Amino acid sequence: MRLKIAVLSRNFSTTGGGAERYSVAVVEELAARHEVHVFTQHVGNVLPGVTYHAVALPLRRPRWINQLYFATATWWDTRSGFDVVHSHENTWHGNVQTVHVLPVKHNLFHGKRGLALALRWLKVATSPRLLTYLWLERQRYAPAPHRRIVLTSQALMGQFLEAYPQARAMTEVIAPGVASAPGPCSAMQRQQSRADLGLPAQGRGLLLVGNDFRKKGLPTLMQALVHLPGDVWLAVVGQSRQLADMQSLAQRLGVAHRVWFLGSLSDMDRAYQAADCLVHPTLEDTYAMVVLEAMAHGLPVVVSGAQWCGIAAELQHRVHALVLQDPASVRDLQVNVEAILSDQHLLETLSSNAVEFARHRTWRDVAQKHEALYLQVKN
Repeated sequence: MRLKIAVLSRNFSTTGGGAERYSVAVVEELAARHEVHVFTQHVGNVLPGVTYHAVALPLRRPRWINQLYFATATWWDTRSGFDVVHSHENTWHGNVQTVHVLPVKHNLFHGKRGLALALRWLKVATSPRLLTYLWLERQRYAPAPHRRIVLTSQALMGQFLEAYPQARAMTEVIAPGVASAPGPCSAMQRQQSRADLGLPAQGRGLLLVGNDFRKKGLPTLMQALVHLPGDVWLAVVGQSRQLADMQSLAQRLGVAHRVWFLGSLSDMDRAYQAADCLVHPTLEDTYAMVVLEAMAHGLPVVVSGAQWCGIAAELQHRVHALVLQDPASVRDLQVNVEAILSDQHLLETLSSNAVEFARHRTWRDVAQKHEALYLQVKN
């Protein structure tokens, strides 16, 4: 059955982050079989067979007003004429709601008791921004006959249901995927990718990817780099307001000549090909698509444990990746990176198992799960 699907995503671009890459990848798969309309305020990826609807951006700041405007405008535009409305945003409407981040309610109230809870409620009551976000979220997750909530990891499921237990019957997990699992590149491809990105031809390259450098653990990684062999360098992919601070930190640590900030990349394949290892000491990731993508390219991975990173719940230590007990520990990070760089057998084992892991998690499978869901909730 060919469906007419509306997809709501304020920033439809693969350079925006994991949530944005998820929405783009699913739309790309669905467009081959369905009529897909994307409602967005920014188009970074133009896909064949997709119709784009520009949503105005009257105010970039404050963000909460734009969030409310986007929700209202897309509600008006999709009131009728679509079989399914799939939202990746905090909107009160839509048959399918994909949740990529921790709920605002969880972030505000988790672990708060007594006076701390009362003070937090006072903060909310005096903040139009927080009141708007909480209201939108409450409406978004309210039980409804033709509504389903998609969470991107089992770890997120637990935290989500703690905040919104009434939504349990509507929820399911559909984790991200990869387009393919090409495996390790050749030595020639690695050299070419390093040259294309302006990275050192020699030495061993670490890769960190993310737009929030602090949350992704870049300060800890640069501190660990101080204690790693001098031929080890670091490439950082991402567009962050923290760039100047991180550059200053690299200078203070004496590793600025070993760190390359590459900004956002529309083609991540070159970054994966250029590196010897992905390091992801994140302090908060509901899934971490970058880990799965790196594994698909046969990169050995050092990643935070499941407490901090959703995908880690699916990974076995020293089988699929090296899993950090404490991502904030410079010593823990250093030891695990050194283990990969100094043990060829471990590197090859992790690389082989990583590719096999990724092969069973493709965007085609993800899109098929969405299609089955759409048929359950279509108008």
